[in-house]
Amino acid sequence: MQYTPKTKDFFQNVFDVVRLIPKGRVTSYGAIAKYLGTGGSSRMVGWAMNASHGVKPKVPAHRVVNRNGMLSGKAHFATPTLMQELLAKEKIIVKNETIVDFEKHFWDPYLELDV
Repeated sequence: MQYTPKTKDFFQNVFDVVRLIPKGRVTSYGAIAKYLGTGGSSRMVGWAMNASHGVKPKVPAHRVVNRNGMLSGKAHFATPTLMQELLAKEKIIVKNETIVDFEKHFWDPYLELDV
C-alpha cells in the first residue's frame, strides 16, 4: 500500500496515515513524523491527534502512542480511560498506561507503506 499526501496540510496528512493503521496495531508519533518526512515533528503529530476528535471520516487516534508504548495522549479523550478501552476492544492489553508487548503490536508506516 502506498500513501501519497493529498494536501500540504500537515494535520490532514497525519489523519490520513492514522486511518491506515490496522485494527489491533499501534504506531508512535515519531514513526508517523518520520514517514511524512518530518522526523523532528513528533510533537506536532501529537497536536494533530489532540485535534482529531470529531474529524470526519473518523481518525483512530487511540492507535497512536509514544515511542515507549505509553498512552501519553489519553488525557485528550472524552474520559481518562477511553483510549485504553478502545485498545482493549482491539485485543491490545495495557498495564500501567503502557501497551504490553508493544513491539508485537507496533506498526511502522515507513515499513508497511511504500515510501
